[in-house]
Amino acid sequence: MNILFVSTGNVCRSPIAEGLLIKKYEENNIEGVVDSAGFESFTINEPPDSRAVEAAKKFGVELTGYSRLFVKADFDKFDKIYVMDTKNYHDVKDLARNKSDMGKIDYLLNVLYPGKNKTLPDPLSQGMYDCDHITHELDKAIDKIIKSIQSS
Repeated sequence: MNILFVSTGNVCRSPIAEGLLIKKYEENNIEGVVDSAGFESFTINEPPDSRAVEAAKKFGVELTGYSRLFVKADFDKFDKIYVMDTKNYHDVKDLARNKSDMGKIDYLLNVLYPGKNKTLPDPLSQGMYDCDHITHELDKAIDKIIKSIQSS
């Protein structure tokens, strides 16, 4: 399954989710494309934030990618597009071309809390503690995604 994670700047939440899922795909011999994207042009080609890198390392994940913008063609490449918050949801939804595209979009935390549309706060303005907490939440959601893929 090809999965894309979307956050605002693509330098914290979405790259951590991407790194966690890539690691777990490898550990479970699951094939698929995993990527992340954002909507802030000022972070294009930026590496992940140092706090995100530090938090991911605690889970055995090295973040090495660079930020990119979400594009309409992502709907063609990915089976599922997980967003981190309501703004991300609306940004992606606004680029959807049809019902098929809309069906691919979901809040990531709906994996843990179905139908609640809970958001995962951006930890960059909050500090390292929040980055660690969010990484734990991301890890739980990624584990649920892996279980879902394995059972299908």
